[in-house]
Amino acid sequence: MRVVFMGTPDFAAASLKAVIAAGYEIAGVFTQPDRPRDRGMKSSVSPVKAVAEAHGLPVYQPENLRDGSVPALMRRLAPDILVVVAYGRILPDALLAVPPMGAINVHGSMLPKYRGAAPIQWAVLNGDSVTGVTTMYLAHDMDAGDIIYTNETPIGEFETSGALFERLSDMGARLLIRTLRDIEAGTAPRIKQDETQATYVRQLGKSISPIDWNRTPREIVKHICGLDPWPVATMTLGGAAVRVFGAEYTDTITDRPPGTIMSAGKRGIEVVCGSGATLLITELQPPGKKRMKASDYLLGHPVEVD
Repeated sequence: MRVVFMGTPDFAAASLKAVIAAGYEIAGVFTQPDRPRDRGMKSSVSPVKAVAEAHGLPVYQPENLRDGSVPALMRRLAPDILVVVAYGRILPDALLAVPPMGAINVHGSMLPKYRGAAPIQWAVLNGDSVTGVTTMYLAHDMDAGDIIYTNETPIGEFETSGALFERLSDMGARLLIRTLRDIEAGTAPRIKQDETQATYVRQLGKSISPIDWNRTPREIVKHICGLDPWPVATMTLGGAAVRVFGAEYTDTITDRPPGTIMSAGKRGIEVVCGSGATLLITELQPPGKKRMKASDYLLGHPVEVD
């Protein structure tokens, strides 16, 4: 089976590696154009491009998929199937119509839940106990195509989005190979999504970073875990926005107002939450510094205890 692969980040690179290892003929790899990565304007190649070039695969990086030249290029490549994993843009119908066996996608949620951007992060942010990956046929509407297979996994209580991202990328890659084999064999199912169960999530931004101490300790823990590694939760200490990476539950109950610092010492910085319970901040990163234990931060930054 002849494949054209479209993807960009690490999540997609795992799937491309799996397709290569499975021995499929890859006619071409599409990925986002190289972007400047620093003030020196050096270009950063996508993880998918790096994998493709390492295996000598032809790479295409169109700026505009709606240009008529892209469907024409796809027809020349003549794939049997199009595999799309976190490409980063919505594909026009003219592109989806080219491969005779259709276009399939690996999505980082249990569809129809969490259609759209950042499904992995939002599963953590919302405190879900389980999530998973889905393979599906691409359709005109975003993430609304027929489901082929799903694979579910629990989310650890303190599992970060970054750690979950790595696990789901591996799960998705394995599920993709099963999907391709069954499509080729003519045994893959097509299951309509239940539109009444569909939910949508938005892209993340730094505006949601600040911790709201009126929330419960668990909600704050999920906020910290869900925003790690980006855009990272923040709290204000000494008038500066400090990035927060680690927290632990405590047994303390108090009637002090949310946001009050109860203690600061070797165990960390204990802050009152909205429920009257407290949360212990154990790892943080002050501006311009490396990540460190909260106890190490306190050595050079005394914190006033209320």
